[in-house]
Amino acid sequence: MSNLDRLAEPVRRWIWQQQWTKLRDVQEKAIPAVLAGGDVVVSAKTAAGKTEAAILPLLTRVLGREEREAAGFAILWVSPLKALINDQFSRMEALCETCSVPLHRWHGDVSASAKKRARERPSGVVLITPESLEATLVRRGREAGRLFGDLDAIVVDELHAFIGSERGMQLQSILTRIEVAAGRERIDRIGLSATLGDMWLAAEALRPGGGDRVTLVDGLDPGNGVRLQIRGYEIARSRPLPEDGKAGPTNDEAEEAKDSSTPTETEAPLVPKPVADDLFRLLRGRSNLLFAGSRDRVEVYADTLRAMCEDQRLPNEFFPHHGNLSKAEREDVETRLRDDPRPTTAVATTTLELGIDIGDVDGVAQIGPGSSVASMRQRLGRSGRRAGKPSVLRIFAVEDAIGPGGSPVDRLHLDLVQSIAMVECLKDGWCEPPSIGGLHLSTLIHQILAVICQTGGIRPTTAWRLLCERGPFRTVDRALFVELLRGIAAPDVRLVEQSPEGLLMIGEEGEHVTATHDFYAVFATPEEYRIVHGSRTLGTKPMDQTIAPGQTMIFAGRRWRIVEVDDRARVVTVKPAKKALPPAFGGDWAGAHDRIVETMRAVLAGEETYAYLDATAEKLLADAREAWRDLALATTPILSSGRGVVLFPWVGTRKLETLALALMARDFVASVDGHVIEVDDAHPKAVAEVLAEMAASPPPDPQPIVDRVAKPVRAKFDGFLPKGLMDLVTAIERLDVASVPEVAARLVGSRD
Repeated sequence: MSNLDRLAEPVRRWIWQQQWTKLRDVQEKAIPAVLAGGDVVVSAKTAAGKTEAAILPLLTRVLGREEREAAGFAILWVSPLKALINDQFSRMEALCETCSVPLHRWHGDVSASAKKRARERPSGVVLITPESLEATLVRRGREAGRLFGDLDAIVVDELHAFIGSERGMQLQSILTRIEVAAGRERIDRIGLSATLGDMWLAAEALRPGGGDRVTLVDGLDPGNGVRLQIRGYEIARSRPLPEDGKAGPTNDEAEEAKDSSTPTETEAPLVPKPVADDLFRLLRGRSNLLFAGSRDRVEVYADTLRAMCEDQRLPNEFFPHHGNLSKAEREDVETRLRDDPRPTTAVATTTLELGIDIGDVDGVAQIGPGSSVASMRQRLGRSGRRAGKPSVLRIFAVEDAIGPGGSPVDRLHLDLVQSIAMVECLKDGWCEPPSIGGLHLSTLIHQILAVICQTGGIRPTTAWRLLCERGPFRTVDRALFVELLRGIAAPDVRLVEQSPEGLLMIGEEGEHVTATHDFYAVFATPEEYRIVHGSRTLGTKPMDQTIAPGQTMIFAGRRWRIVEVDDRARVVTVKPAKKALPPAFGGDWAGAHDRIVETMRAVLAGEETYAYLDATAEKLLADAREAWRDLALATTPILSSGRGVVLFPWVGTRKLETLALALMARDFVASVDGHVIEVDDAHPKAVAEVLAEMAASPPPDPQPIVDRVAKPVRAKFDGFLPKGLMDLVTAIERLDVASVPEVAARLVGSRD
């Protein structure tokens, strides 16, 4: 019997109506695995047919049950985005109708009456976000058994988007709570995932503590090939920092200069003209995605390209797409890409990386190397969906033209080199493994509150067993759990309290926190900190990196030294730094994995040519390799620069930041700039002596290093953690103190 014949007759009828000639590879492999029962991860590239690989056999299972044991939903389909749920609903609607299986949408934009109908008569398939699922458990915990007690399976769509994140921990905890509320030892879980470098991580994320028993299905759809190019640009810096260290024009002054009829010498184009011209030439007249980085950069690029359309008296084809835009604005762009024959380019942050249906775009472009290899893979998969059409990706690497007195780091063109390294990692089939092993105490606080609301009160031991022993917070032992409870029950916090009977109850502050609709989500937008120089506010910046007083930062096109960080007031006080600008990475650069930086070093040290580079990128790479040789970086990773030192350990961002802080704990002024550490007012010999001592010693005491770190609230409930636990989270999740001897040894050549 073929796998197609194993499907229920209504399912086969729907396939016939779609005029499919055969099943795709991932569907052929997934059907027997899902029909057999148990946990399954279905992995394949974007647009390979993972949705059908799961829903076709699951509906066959549902239809094969002669009589359902009780009322309730049959399939719970959890998706990270409301827009993705809407797409999946449209995709499944005809199939479920053919099978006479009800299909429900359940998220914040669905009417209350529709959700009420689904809740009162639960059956069939329900598509839901984690936040709506959390709200259902918190607000209607007593109904959980009736709603979910007869589930045949739970599907986690875009599983890779959840792994290692606060939202992923929340979802894992919710799934455990559903099993307990339903009185079930386990309910089959089906994870749909993009290909990861280590699929065991996907299996463990689907079933914490039981990943070895998860069946892995890896689709091998060959696709239609790839066309990839890195385009290089050498742009003269038009706003050098004055030698006296003054900050140049303020934001207000720059605006006044723009409005005047005579441009000033310090005015810089927001988008370099050669880049804008090429983007316009290559993207106009087609459907594309342009990933520009931050929301501000998205708006700037979209505005620049729109103005170019107007200058040439052409209809606008370029539209911004990011999370701060209204739902209607975003959906207009998505609909135009999907259903409108007019050429359209969406200029986006990361909002269009996941599987929202926007049809098949002709090409994808991005400014700079992007945030990760995994992200690059997702973006590449957004084009080339039609038979015979390859995926197209163009990377625009913008580098500074190096003039007299330029920084030696700038000569290495690390933006371009990182782009090459990430492409090479992509070609090797590697992408960043998700970060695992964190404590996630912020999310654990949330889940403690959620469970109390769901149950009306719970004993501490029962809560620990549910959330930590059986649930996903397995790095939290009983002692740490008790310490956390004491912290959030403290008189100045009062999130929880304990009843005379020993039950955990919601405290006074907890009542306020859990009463808002915002409570159901565990993710938080990085807090915006005001950047202040003297009495002037320069602007705001999300503090999503590790910073400490004494370090330098880039803001508003200037180099500043951090004087003070006030976490309570969310203010960073700065003063001008008397140094040239460090290398500027692409808009959404957010740190790099060790493997990427090691590959960057190999690119610089090697002689390999890369067919995907244009002529300017080839020249920039040749110049960078010449600088590598001139600076003797293969043998001299400690470089004198002006009155300071530059360190080239060639490790990932987390280890780099930790070493910089370890040096600060030894009274050096050390700052991370891209892939290097700059140590101010120091002699190479003095730095090397300390590094040699670090290399020959055990890992340092974390506390002096942790004490140097400003601790902006990153996770949503970090602000409720007592200092000791916040320090512990910082040491474990943001730093890598154990790596200090190894990284120091890289720099001094010691392996002792």
